[in-house]
Amino acid sequence: MKFKQLGKISLITLLALSVCTDMSAQSGKVESIAFGNMDHWMVRKIKESKVIGSNTKYIYEIATGDTLVDVAYKNTTSPWATSSVLAKVKGVTKASITVFPEQRGSGSCARLETRIESVRVLGLFDINVLASGTIFLGEMVEPIKDTSNPQSKLVTGIPFTGRPKALQYDYKVSTGGDCIRSTGFSGQKKVDKKDMAEVQILLQYRWEEPSGNVYAKRVGTGWERFDKSVGTWQNNHRLEVHYGDISGKNFYGAYMGLKQGEDAYYTRNSKGKMVPIQEVGWALPDEKVTHLIVQFSSSNGGAYTGSTSSKFWIDNVKLAY
Repeated sequence: MKFKQLGKISLITLLALSVCTDMSAQSGKVESIAFGNMDHWMVRKIKESKVIGSNTKYIYEIATGDTLVDVAYKNTTSPWATSSVLAKVKGVTKASITVFPEQRGSGSCARLETRIESVRVLGLFDINVLASGTIFLGEMVEPIKDTSNPQSKLVTGIPFTGRPKALQYDYKVSTGGDCIRSTGFSGQKKVDKKDMAEVQILLQYRWEEPSGNVYAKRVGTGWERFDKSVGTWQNNHRLEVHYGDISGKNFYGAYMGLKQGEDAYYTRNSKGKMVPIQEVGWALPDEKVTHLIVQFSSSNGGAYTGSTSSKFWIDNVKLAY
């Protein structure tokens, strides 16, 4: 079967690999992911539609650049994207904001919040959508036009060839509240579970077939959830990356499994079309890597599910070797 490997080196990839190196007290090399110190933010000024109040909202991107006004965003200076988005639903412009910069010492960190965005237009629609605060390596495809298939709005992951031992970062967290589910038009429903903050680092070997379909093997996996609040900063926390098939390991949870079918992440193929990345199997531990996925979220219940009391603070994101 003919296929071509994904992953031309882009400006964002070069930025992501242009890292500052330091030596960890735990031994080994530690490399900062570009913009992972969360000290650089760009402002987007959005004027919402008159029919919902003409409010001015500010979206914050982990990037550099002049303030953007009322435009869809494509990150060109940073490998990071956020869950804060510009939406245009049935001609109504709305900003959804779940990620914020927050001062920390002489710099800043990222604060991720789970929130409900409401849009009410008499006789047209009444939408209440719960969105978790998320930052990830990749791109948010704007403007958002509907609430269906949320993963299809995210280009997940960036080209990458390294083999890190761990993801390192600073964090504190407020979590564990009762979950609700609010998808937009169907109203809110209580969910019998407690919310958790979530972090993942996935390494993939990807390829694209002539049809444009994209497939991957999972090379490395690091995944953790936080079910209890931690009110003080935990610095240089490490999430270990496990290589090869982890499905039989004692730390394995079903949520760490291969992303297939409706659970698949998405990417933009060589034809410019958004397509699912179907993970077809576990790679051998020494398989080469073509893509890196890193994601931090204030809630773990999937799209439109979480607790509005959940917050997750992230800073100094690095890769340890």
